[in-house]
Amino acid sequence: MSAINSVQRMVPGLIERPGGRTVNLGPEEPIESGKFTEMLGELLNNVNELHQDSAQIQQAFLSGEPVELHQIMIKAEQAGIATDLLLEIRNKLMNAYNEIMRMPI
Repeated sequence: MSAINSVQRMVPGLIERPGGRTVNLGPEEPIESGKFTEMLGELLNNVNELHQDSAQIQQAFLSGEPVELHQIMIKAEQAGIATDLLLEIRNKLMNAYNEIMRMPI
């Protein structure tokens, strides 16, 4: 099982395109120029959408709409886990960048 599939299992909806289509990042896909930046941009947008969904359901609860408490907690946890994952990805990228910069020419 690839790391992307593991992440998708932990945080459903994190790696999806706006139309509900999932992003296929398996090894069978050829590497294209700009693919990494597109994937990273989509990841940022999806994390942002998860936070917006969490805020919306919290606002609906506070305004008195019939929202179950467990739904609020699930959305908040999904947004939190997605943010943690994004921060870990950023940290790994920064470590890789710093390591490349330290390489002798």
